Order: sequence, then C-alpha cells, then structure tokens
Amino acid sequence: MDKNKTKIGKDVIESLTTSMYDDHRSIYREYIQNSADQIDIAFEQGFIKSKEEGKIEIKINKNERSISIYDNGTGIPKEKVLPILKNIAQGVKDRAKHKGFRGIGRLGGLGYCDKLVFETSYYGETEKSILTWDAKQLRTIFNDRSKKEDAIEVIDTITSLKIVNAKAEERYFKVTLENVSNDILLDKDNIHNYLSMIAPVPYKKGFFYENDIYEKAKEYDYPIDEYNTYLNNNQIFKEYTTSVYEGDKQNNRKKIDQIFDIDFFEIKNSYNELLCWGWFSNSKLKQQMPEVNIARGLRLRKGNIQIGDENRLADFFVINNIQDKRFSFYFFGEIFAVSTDLIPNARRDNFIENKAFKKFEKELRIEFKKLKDFCYLSSNIRSEERKIEKLSDAQEEFKKKVERGFTKPAEKKEYEKKLERINQDAVNAREKIEKIKSKVSADESKKKLVDKLVSEIKEETVITNNDVQNNKTPLMTDNLPNFNRKDRKLTGRILSIIDMILPKETSEMVKRKIIEELNK
Repeated sequence: MDKNKTKIGKDVIESLTTSMYDDHRSIYREYIQNSADQIDIAFEQGFIKSKEEGKIEIKINKNERSISIYDNGTGIPKEKVLPILKNIAQGVKDRAKHKGFRGIGRLGGLGYCDKLVFETSYYGETEKSILTWDAKQLRTIFNDRSKKEDAIEVIDTITSLKIVNAKAEERYFKVTLENVSNDILLDKDNIHNYLSMIAPVPYKKGFFYENDIYEKAKEYDYPIDEYNTYLNNNQIFKEYTTSVYEGDKQNNRKKIDQIFDIDFFEIKNSYNELLCWGWFSNSKLKQQMPEVNIARGLRLRKGNIQIGDENRLADFFVINNIQDKRFSFYFFGEIFAVSTDLIPNARRDNFIENKAFKKFEKELRIEFKKLKDFCYLSSNIRSEERKIEKLSDAQEEFKKKVERGFTKPAEKKEYEKKLERINQDAVNAREKIEKIKSKVSADESKKKLVDKLVSEIKEETVITNNDVQNNKTPLMTDNLPNFNRKDRKLTGRILSIIDMILPKETSEMVKRKIIEELNK
C-alpha cells in the first residue's frame, strides 16, 4: 500500500452534515431545491406537460419523529442510484441551470436522525431503489477517536442498498429522516414560516402586487421559478401581504401601515448584462416592520430560493461607513439574482466571491442608499406632520378651556400665546413640506411617497380671540352662580395656588372637582 497516497478522514463527513449549516432548518431547503431540479428535468424531458404538474410534498410526523420530502420529478434510474446518491461532491447537474449542483446537500439530514433513507423509482423500470444511510452508526464511528477510518470506508460501512419491485409507471424521489433528534425540525408551524420565505413557492393569495412582479419578470425574460409545495397537505405560499401588522403572533395582529405601491430596480454589469432585478414596497415607513410580519426585510433569491436569511442584505445598508441594518426591515422586497455568474456558495448563505459579485455588491449598496433616503424622507415629513397635529391638539385644548373657564384672565393670554406659537410652527411645517415636495418632484418614486404622506395630513386653522363670544375671558368661578364677587375672587386665588403646586393634568382635575363640590 502506498503510504503517500492521499486519504480523506471520516471527519469530513461530519463537516458536510452537522457542521455545514448554522440553521438546522436548512436541510429542508437542500432537499426542496433538489426536488425542484428534478421537476425541471421532468418537464424538459416531457414527463410532465408543465411545471405546475410538479409537486413537492413534505410530511412531518411529530409523534413518530419522522420527516419525509417527496417529489414527482424524474426519479433516478437504478444504475445511477449509487453514483449519484452515495458519492460525495460528485454532482452531475449544470450549475448554470440547476439550483443544487454540488452533490453534498442531500447529506444534511444525517446530523439530525438515526436513519436517512433515499427511495426512488424511475419511469419504465419495474424496480425501485432504497438507499439507507445509518446515521446512528455514523455517530458511533465519529465518537470512536481510537480509529482513523477513511471517509470512503465509513460510507461503505453505513450505507446499504435494497432493490424492490415497483410499478413501471411510478416516477418519484423521496427522502425520509427516521427518529429525528432535533425538535425544531419537527415544529410544523416553525417550518411552515421558514419555508414560506425560503422555498420557491407562489405568492400568497391576496397579495395585490403579484401580477406586477410577474409582468416585470416577463419583461426581463426571467420567469420566477415556482413549485407547488405542501406541508402536511397544506400548500405553502410566500407570506407577503399588503398590510403591515404589529402583535405577538399571527392571530393577535393589529394593522399599523399599508403597502400602497411597489417599485422596481435592476443592476447590470459593465457589459450591460442583467445581474439582478428586484422590487420593494412603498408604505408610510413609520417604523421597522415588527417580527409578526414574516416576510419583512429585503430577501435575496437565486432560482427563487432564498440566499441566507432575512438579515443577508441588511449588511448592505451603510451610512457614513457604518452599517445600519434596521433600514432593511422597513420594507417588503425581493432581489432576484439572474446572472449565471452569481453562484451560491456551498452553504447557500451568500454568493461566491468573483467579479460579478463585487459589481452586484457595489451597485446594491447604491440602491439601498436610496431606500435609506426614503426612510429619512418619511421621517422628516412625519416630524413636520406632528407639528401640525400639535396645533390640532392645542386647538382642542383651548376649546375645552374656554368651555370650563380659566383660573384668571392672565391664564387665557398664556393659552393664546401658546396657541399662536404652535400655529406659527404649523405654518413653518407646511412651508418645509412644500420645499420637500419641490425637491423630490423629479424623482417619481420619492414623489409618490411624499404625495401619499402629504395627502393624509389634515388642514388646521388657528383659533383666535374672535372665536370667543364678546372676547370676554370665561372664568371657572363663573360656574359658581350662588357665590358673591368676594367669594369668587377668593376661590379664584385658591385655584391659582393649585396651579402653582400641582402638575397641569392633576391641577385641572382638582380644580374641576372643587367647582363641582362647591356647586352642590
């Protein structure tokens, strides 16, 4: 035996399973992208007339602690089962066309179950193949540090192939994880939410802007890949909505904002070839979207499968060379990477570093600076709006004070001065808003946002002395008809002292109570 022959140790298998992904749920993504590829091939080879006939079915059985992922794609011919399903990193797919191409993602389930079973039948064959990986035995081998087994030797030890009879018309591929050890992978609601944003599925019914997105995809001649995917018989859709909510869970939500439109953008390389295109939502941008909005944030996709998580693009928001991730969550949005030069890395949490990615990254930062400007624009208008709303509050407060009466004549003058000052602030706010409108008039997207925000600002007019009959100052003591002038004056002094020693709201309450008691 050649002592200098290169060996691959058993630990490499562990690196490709339990150590491969930060998020355990990524194994679902890996198996779904393989199923999507098989459905694409089934369509190309004429097994199905349209991709809509393709189906991906996921079953989670928490009681039995099992998971299965089934697709009605091509299946794998018997003679190719071992070369495809047993060899590592020997992907036979075209990385320019297919979503999964490295041949390592299928091993992801080994780290979370006792047995990983691949079952497949190919159209026209009367036998199906069942390849079983003994994950429990694999862990035993990993834990025995006294032996230095070769990775190939380990794989041969833990795998077994069984051939059984099948119907010639059967055509499918199925992955089964038996005795799953990870509880998160068995949490149906958690997995549903995860897949609704990770998987290549259609938009949720009722999302008003889906047709606009599909039309833009046609315009670019890059259709969005979608596959009918089911979790325990319930179809999964992207969770985009036309409303923004707050609340602690899906069935306890309160609407706080509305999507009134979407905008599109594109990024091209130096040869004017499309690298990616995307869309983002337009709303009032009052705050970050709370977590109850599952689809919040700008999502990066390749082949309509999400790259990384909801934070993947948050790093691209940079202000004065400082990252400010919060702006990502003011929007719904997607970026579809379409260039074959944008290649997902093995973990599928980013793209491989190359010339195309560097261009993509540079231009995306510029696009995101525009989105950041949208947030500041909204914040500035809302700041001026609050000054106008403050006038409305001050007017209402003045009206109530006139109805209840003032403690003394000087108090009325103080209220009038305050109202005049707030009124001037509101006038200035109106002028600033008009300047903002003029400044953004040439930018259609910004103009649309500003017009929407301004249209909902109420017009307010100030109350003047003429609004008070005879311009006479109404006093609280006027509500004591049985008191003589001397007693009213004394009561007025007492009320003035209360104003000096108590907070405003408490003072008003105490004074009203005193007047009520004195009238009994």
